[in-house]
Amino acid sequence: MKKFNIPSQYKSSIIAEIKEKRKESDRMKKDFSPSTLQFDKVDFVLARHFGFCFGVENAVEKVYAILNNHPDKNIYLLSQMIHNPTVNDDLLDRGVQFIMDTKGKQNIPWGDITKDDIVIIPAFGTTLEIEKILQEKNIDVENYDTTCPFVEKVWNRSEKLGQDDYTIIIHGKATHEETRATFSHSSSKGKTIIVKNIEESKMLAQFIDKRLPKEKFYEFFEGKFSEGFNPDEDLDRVGVVNQTTMLASDTHEISQYFKEKMTDIYGESDLKLHFADTRDTLCYATNDNQKATLELMKEAGDFAIVVGGYNSSNTIHLVELLEQKFNTFFVQNAQRIESKSCINHFDIHKNVELTSDFVSNLDKEKLKIIITCGASCPDSVLNQVIEKIVKLVNE
Repeated sequence: MKKFNIPSQYKSSIIAEIKEKRKESDRMKKDFSPSTLQFDKVDFVLARHFGFCFGVENAVEKVYAILNNHPDKNIYLLSQMIHNPTVNDDLLDRGVQFIMDTKGKQNIPWGDITKDDIVIIPAFGTTLEIEKILQEKNIDVENYDTTCPFVEKVWNRSEKLGQDDYTIIIHGKATHEETRATFSHSSSKGKTIIVKNIEESKMLAQFIDKRLPKEKFYEFFEGKFSEGFNPDEDLDRVGVVNQTTMLASDTHEISQYFKEKMTDIYGESDLKLHFADTRDTLCYATNDNQKATLELMKEAGDFAIVVGGYNSSNTIHLVELLEQKFNTFFVQNAQRIESKSCINHFDIHKNVELTSDFVSNLDKEKLKIIITCGASCPDSVLNQVIEKIVKLVNE
């Protein structure tokens, strides 16, 4: 595995030591059991896999190298490089400007950007339409592209499906940067539609078996299908890919559902003509982090903490898993933990930050806390959260 040059402010010697010891004892990554960090009044049960993934480390290394090598250039990112406020705020402090927000709204007009400027494509990738704008402005795209290779793998899989005349079903969030990029690339190769979950998949199935008229299709899936999509003709051959940060279990459920639907309609013998049995396109880090989180759920604990950006899809899914068993606090950083009785944490269902009692209401000699973080969260941020809690419980 390649070693990346990550800025020191994102590292933690304690976390690095834990990761290295686990790596040495489990080089094939088959042991997903957690580690335990023991302190006087609190134990932390730490997930086996967490923190910066390959794609994030690749993007972080490239962006900071660009900053160091081009101090006199105007440097832009298409949008947030990754979904972590610590990293993005540091880039803004260093003079990097974000051309768009995470939803694609323009912050800086294209007319303000020239061929002499550097425009960095973030880890999520970008659309063909934006690539064309950059090329027409003679802006170097190739040397400043930090698209995650696992995202590019999804694009390649989509291209193959399109070439084989399958309609591409993307399991993802339609407004997410990665899904918008994948949709753009996929739509250039074949008919494409986005489904967010199993409920939308079941709705789509009603157009596959003609239970609903196609007019309803355009209403329900508005903004989520490629140009010229005809549900009466374009849903007899399908294959599933996904946004790389979705829940693996959800993608598997959706893929199996469409496989069974095609079997019901066309029969087992003709299944391959109507369903491309693609392997899961989740990235390895998403898989590993989710498996490690499932192992955390086998443990006992007083509550769980997930650290990461509130708009980080892969982190949100870790919260979804842990809250099935534990009272779970989702925090961006240690600053969101103010005292024993005050923690500011994000509610993923209400989409709002709440303030709750933290540990002052737990009358215990020793706490046991389940903890992990997302794939875009620096080790240093996780370490600071642990240190803050240890300090508070020892007051």
